[in-house]
Amino acid sequence: AQDASVKDLKNDATKSIAKDPKDTVSLKWKKGGNFGINLNQGTLSNWSAGGDKFSLSINSMLSLFAFYKEGKKSWDNSLDLAYGIVKTTSLGSRKASDRIDLLSKYGHAISKKWNVALMGNLRTQFANGYTYLKNAAGADSAVLTSKGFAPAYILLSPGLDYKPNDNFSFFISPATARWILVSDKTLAPAYGIKPGKTVKNELGAFASANFQKALNSTTSFKSKLDLFSNYKSNPQNIDIYWTNLLTAKLTKYINFNLNVDIIYDDDVANVKPGKGPAPQILQLMGIGFAYNFANYKK
Repeated sequence: AQDASVKDLKNDATKSIAKDPKDTVSLKWKKGGNFGINLNQGTLSNWSAGGDKFSLSINSMLSLFAFYKEGKKSWDNSLDLAYGIVKTTSLGSRKASDRIDLLSKYGHAISKKWNVALMGNLRTQFANGYTYLKNAAGADSAVLTSKGFAPAYILLSPGLDYKPNDNFSFFISPATARWILVSDKTLAPAYGIKPGKTVKNELGAFASANFQKALNSTTSFKSKLDLFSNYKSNPQNIDIYWTNLLTAKLTKYINFNLNVDIIYDDDVANVKPGKGPAPQILQLMGIGFAYNFANYKK
């Protein structure tokens, strides 16, 4: 005969496990992010078609988020970082991407889809940026155009936030304060700041649309469009900051990424002499390692 204690263990094993009440309560904080790095390398030796003997490009991205929700209160925080370089035998090392984007938005629900909200945003970069122009001898000449906190854009915006679902939100504010900071006085005039100054204050209207959706089980798309109209100067010339990221999962840790950023700022001088303000466009495409993490199951 079996020992009584063994029978008890068998009986207990067949019973359903009751969940702790804490397990059934939705998380107030949802935290997580993703990290990705794309690497491309090429080498040529006695290649009749020509080309650089050596080329290497590395692009990295890190996105973090922390979302708080309790009753009518919500607090959304996100940090997007990106940095990339390209190195070739003929051109040397050049920066391919560089971004720091910190966003925080606190809201209080006034209806099922509308929040009264306060948004804060900081955008800048890590390292020096150069534009390469041909000199009189026909060689590339590096012209310093930006560096860390030169420029930096700081925005403080009270307004209304429309959230019809988990995929889309639209924020609008008729009165937004924006500061443009340039830590290097020699670069300040290129960003519309008076000579000798390092800060410019603007007041205007602001709108921000955010969209994020899984297109299928392996592909997702994320887009953010910011619009700003400066009441103090040429309000009809709207500043645009638009970033887009398409991600396709090839394996558990290998992704295909397509990133397209478009920026237009009427106050930023064109790096080409004699030219007016123009759209700035960045496009990156690659395959590389990706890792996602979160404190909850999606």
